[in-house]
Amino acid sequence: MPSRFGRIALAVLLALGVTTGLAAAGTLDRAAGNWVGTWEASPATGVDNTPNGYPNYSIRNVVHTSVGGSQARIRLSNRYGTSPVTFGHVTVGVQARVGTADAASVVTVKFHGSVSTTVAAGLDVVSDPVALRVPSNSNLLVTTFVPTPSGPVTYHPLAMQTSFFTRDGDHTADTWGTAFTEKTTVWHYLTGIDVLNPVSQGTVVTLGDSITDGYGSTPDANHRWPNYLSERLGQRYGVNDAGISANRLLLDGGGGGEAAIKRLDEDVLSRTNVHSMIVLLGVNDIQQDPHQLDPTKIEGALQDIAQRAHARGIRTIASTILPFKGWGVWTPQLEAVRAAVNDWIRTSHVYDTVLDFDQVTRDPADPQRMLPRYDCGDHLHPGDAGYQAMANAIDLNSL
Repeated sequence: MPSRFGRIALAVLLALGVTTGLAAAGTLDRAAGNWVGTWEASPATGVDNTPNGYPNYSIRNVVHTSVGGSQARIRLSNRYGTSPVTFGHVTVGVQARVGTADAASVVTVKFHGSVSTTVAAGLDVVSDPVALRVPSNSNLLVTTFVPTPSGPVTYHPLAMQTSFFTRDGDHTADTWGTAFTEKTTVWHYLTGIDVLNPVSQGTVVTLGDSITDGYGSTPDANHRWPNYLSERLGQRYGVNDAGISANRLLLDGGGGGEAAIKRLDEDVLSRTNVHSMIVLLGVNDIQQDPHQLDPTKIEGALQDIAQRAHARGIRTIASTILPFKGWGVWTPQLEAVRAAVNDWIRTSHVYDTVLDFDQVTRDPADPQRMLPRYDCGDHLHPGDAGYQAMANAIDLNSL
């Protein structure tokens, strides 16, 4: 029986006539550079109480690029739907001001030459390329219109970004944002954007939980640590943020998404031109109920992820788990598990490189606790300064 990833790849192949490497219009690839991922949001679950989806809604997702390019293509997901979803019209454009696009940049996105596409339950679809000058480290507006019932709606729950929607029909071609009278702080349907870039060497994917998702950073400011990393990298690599808040290595978490060992194929290995992967996971296995008190189970999951990535020729980087003393459930017993896993990460040599985010963020006066100036205030998540320090600590040559 084919894997779930295999079924998704096959659906893309059949719908688009492209390879499962997601390289639509291969002649363009050879002529104009490399396709790389410039943005990602891993789908976590379906929106509660949306058995009929969002019929007649236009949703304007606001997303922040890493690298730029001369063409773009998008990935839409019905991974958590139980019925097909039809996208009647989809556009992409460069944001000129909040919710409003640069009029000259807005283009209709097609799927195998058609303006509309229907995606079966459980599957993703990748669009045809569109000619669009995508700036680096800037906001794009991707607007979807769904004309008919479907559902539940696949989404990413923690965007740290305000997007917009209307229940009043197809406004995908609107450049002004005046029709989009309602706001949302999640991303619906949209799970990835690739660009054609003449110099980028590939994509760096950051696989993680709420710390990678940017919880505790300033909303609408793009101050997640992968954003700061992207700014340092320039055009060298695209950065895909595959963080999901509350995500665990070993157990599914409802709104926290499928366990990382399950979602690795779809959220990392299937992404475009992946060169390297940074893994920051494990704290939720320790601190969430049920607590994983056997460090070897966490270590085994981390090893599995590294081996599967290596099998695809992907360079692997593991981060130590950040300190969380002061967080409500912290105990010396949980701390001992964190310390054991961190010791394994530092000494096992399973990953090609180690990022010691524990050392970067801990308080020298109390190493089990985060340094106050890096703490967002809850003693588990960094704030802007902490995320900046984490990104600054990465040796770019290690990627």
